[in-house]
Amino acid sequence: MGKLTKAQKATQHQEDEERRLQEEGEAKLQAEKEEQERLEGERKKKELEKLELKDQERREGELNELRHLLEENHTAVTTWKTDAEEKAKWDRYLHCDGSPDPAVQKDVNTYISLWREDHGVNMALVLKQCTLALKLAEELEGLIRGNTDPKEGLKYQEGFILLQELIHHKHLLTTDEILQTAGANIDTETGNMQTVVKDDNITLCLWANLKKNSRFKGLHFEEAGLGFELPKQLAVSNIAVRILHTRYDHLSTLARMADLRINTPLPRSLAGGEEVPAEIPEQGETKREGGAVEDIEAQQQQTVDEEVQSIQGHEGRKSAASVQSRKSSPQPPEGRGSRIETQMEALGAEGESTSPLGQRTVMDSSERVQTVDLLQYTPLGGVFYYNVFHLPPQAYQVNGWEIRQLLYKGLQVFPYPEEKSHSEETEAVTCPPVGVSVTLPDFVVFLETPHVARWDSAGKQWRMDGITDVSYEEAEAKISFKIDSFQALVLMQETYANLPFLSWELRPLGQDSALFTVNGALIDLSITIQGDQCMLQSDQESGLSHLKEKWMSGPALQRAMLNAGINIFVNEYTEKYVGTCGKDPLTEHAAYEQMALFTSACAFSWSKWNAKCGAEHLVMQVCEHWGPDSVPKGSWSLYLLGAQRSQKLEITEQSEAFSPDLYPGGEFHSTFIHMLQDDMSPEGVARPRGSSCLFVDTVQSLLCATRPLMYS
Repeated sequence: MGKLTKAQKATQHQEDEERRLQEEGEAKLQAEKEEQERLEGERKKKELEKLELKDQERREGELNELRHLLEENHTAVTTWKTDAEEKAKWDRYLHCDGSPDPAVQKDVNTYISLWREDHGVNMALVLKQCTLALKLAEELEGLIRGNTDPKEGLKYQEGFILLQELIHHKHLLTTDEILQTAGANIDTETGNMQTVVKDDNITLCLWANLKKNSRFKGLHFEEAGLGFELPKQLAVSNIAVRILHTRYDHLSTLARMADLRINTPLPRSLAGGEEVPAEIPEQGETKREGGAVEDIEAQQQQTVDEEVQSIQGHEGRKSAASVQSRKSSPQPPEGRGSRIETQMEALGAEGESTSPLGQRTVMDSSERVQTVDLLQYTPLGGVFYYNVFHLPPQAYQVNGWEIRQLLYKGLQVFPYPEEKSHSEETEAVTCPPVGVSVTLPDFVVFLETPHVARWDSAGKQWRMDGITDVSYEEAEAKISFKIDSFQALVLMQETYANLPFLSWELRPLGQDSALFTVNGALIDLSITIQGDQCMLQSDQESGLSHLKEKWMSGPALQRAMLNAGINIFVNEYTEKYVGTCGKDPLTEHAAYEQMALFTSACAFSWSKWNAKCGAEHLVMQVCEHWGPDSVPKGSWSLYLLGAQRSQKLEITEQSEAFSPDLYPGGEFHSTFIHMLQDDMSPEGVARPRGSSCLFVDTVQSLLCATRPLMYS
């Protein structure tokens, strides 16, 4: 490389000097920027320290004010509920409908004994008696749910078991009475007897095989939406088929009672108040009361055996037939604790822990696969009892005389499949499965294809094995399948099919009135709250006509929605089946308490940042809102809630990333409601003071039952 000329050296020197000056300028600017950032950081730090000090100074006052509001509402609600319970007891006492007091075991036992001794088989009268008994059974279920004394709980369970078996026994007696006169009610087209009996609680379909046509395939009861298909050996047998559809489901209650190894879930894991699902003593109580439980189960089995003997007779015994000649004429047959804690106090308390998840214990892997987990699946639409009986001896006419067998021992189950010494493969060939078709009940909603389960009477549990060739016609709402034997069946749906929520909103409609909207995984719905009453609203066309636009209490609506297949409610076991945001339950509960206090003046909504802010914090959108109109776009602000303090956030729902930075000009507060008051008008601040205690309790109960901050 040659030597640089004098001009080139001068140019290079000038460039180096310019570069040096530029670097010095950039370094100076960087230093100034860093100094500004340092000063800004110190300013923000001092400002935050000032805000934190200000928050500490007013902390005690804010906590005391919140505690006073909560205690005032709690006391008023407790007083109202106590008075309502006393009034309900008195009203029931004055009702005088012939039903006993379910809380008095002696009265229940007397009622059951007297009804058992009544051998009347008039269908209309028996159905009326069964309706009264079902109301009593429902009251016993309620006592079982709300009971805290193990001994009293066992008494209620005993009464419930005996009552539901007696109801089933009465249904068998009326079935027997109808089948004994099947020959007098022959369908001229088929040559067999077929009939349907319906009331508000049951649908009874009976078919008597009088013609024994080998080409008979099956029958569909159009008005009931139920049908069956028979293999050839049954088509030529002397049998009768009964399909009994009960709108209620006592078998699932028995399954929960029998399974004392699981701690049955409660729908309200964060708040006190009425509990919805059923159930039974917990594990510790089970050990103490094991002997009593065994006594009930033994008594239940003894009752079943006695009824089978009285209804079916002894299959191995041959009855001598005699003939009675007579002129044709009918023959008579034979809450919460009293002290209110804020989330800050609760977090500071020692010994806080959550109970472990109750798990079902099974004996082997095959049982684990077959047994239905009643936490994961919910039976819907009642129970379908499919039975086949020996056709009772039919009376016949001779010269104006009716001839009837006298020593008839009662309705007997027709054994199918027959017990054989052959291999299982041979049995499958000789005893083909039975076809079943069910039109989905019009009072429930199936969000997905229904699951079918059969009742295992020995294990007192539902099972999904033994059911094949399942076919679902969604347009006709009809499901068909085959089973290897006649037994009780139920349709099931995944309990948490509609969770987690996609979004939610709670906004006021007026004083003591609000609308809670949930956009679920499969269906959207809204619940209007007015005082202590709730009303369901949904675009779902079928299955909810008996619920929509009808006012009822919060717990009543919750039970009705669960029974209808629309579940948005959770319990302590839900997170085993549904993904969650993993929030601290005490912070979450405190948020629901304060949201309920301000529901008359503020709207609350889901935020995508709630899943990004960590387990110790909650994020939601809030704005002051009064009227029934929708919240205008752009009105929402984001708030961050923690165990110790709440703050308004600088970011919006449309921001690209989450940041916990405080909103410019904002402050810290020890409670959520005081944080909200900073941005509210004087009228808005005063509005919650006029809220009814029952409205606040109803909103809080609904939030605690759904836990939208956890499951969305």
